[in-house]
Amino acid sequence: MGKTTTTVAVAEMLAGVFHRKVLVIDLDPQTNATLMLIGEERWEELNENRHTLAQLFLDAIAPEHPKFHLQKTLQKQVSNVKDLTSLDLLPSSLDLINVQDRLATIPAGRFYAASPINILRRGIRAIIDPYDYILIDCPPNLSIVTLNGLRISHGYIIPTIPDILSTYGIPQITKTIHEFSETIAEPIVPLGIVICKYNAGMTLHDRVIKDLRRYSKDARVFETQIPHKQQIAETVEFNHPYKFSTLRQKWGYAGQFEQYLNLAKEIRMAASQIIKDKPSHSS
Repeated sequence: MGKTTTTVAVAEMLAGVFHRKVLVIDLDPQTNATLMLIGEERWEELNENRHTLAQLFLDAIAPEHPKFHLQKTLQKQVSNVKDLTSLDLLPSSLDLINVQDRLATIPAGRFYAASPINILRRGIRAIIDPYDYILIDCPPNLSIVTLNGLRISHGYIIPTIPDILSTYGIPQITKTIHEFSETIAEPIVPLGIVICKYNAGMTLHDRVIKDLRRYSKDARVFETQIPHKQQIAETVEFNHPYKFSTLRQKWGYAGQFEQYLNLAKEIRMAASQIIKDKPSHSS
């Protein structure tokens, strides 16, 4: 549904255009955000040496001999756009697929303080303060790994293709996250719904977007709509560290760059409001 591409594009806009210090946390076992930002060769090296977030969760399952090393896992100055120097990454791993179902059984630890939804929060708290924005690419489900991402979040966005099947579950998503936020006594605000892979002039897409804007009660629909274009799909290929000279070259000259830039502006505005309303949150 374009969630990973949206995450990476917005992160690069925030870092490259607005000159903010940005961290991308890849919690999706598919590792697509990781591959987009550092390439397959570098990811394989990190994965072989256990320098991914999968090791953080594995240590929680078997805490006797921890192997996670935060500083070696943190990848600095990622992206294949030249001179984009303020974007960092905590990479994912395919090993997260086998981890998710085991997290509910982690030992409670001394004082029963260990919780499966606080693994990420405890593991990365030493590095998060310097960042202006932290963007988390979560799995497309509400697993314990996803709840770890939500646990440190001010808010969330919902990327969707504008068709019936893709948008059907949005009310359930917002309801469940609201219930989770009430349980942990920390508000997690829906920043908005992002329309991805939009086909201009397609009657179904236009009708679904109109209905979303009219009937969505819990999450606004961002004005920016990301089109379905070949060049956007091709950006997932990392190839080599400095394939692109500029963000405009990477994301496209036919309006795609401006669309992602406008989306980043909308997200910045929405995020600034919730941060102002909730200054004490740790993320």
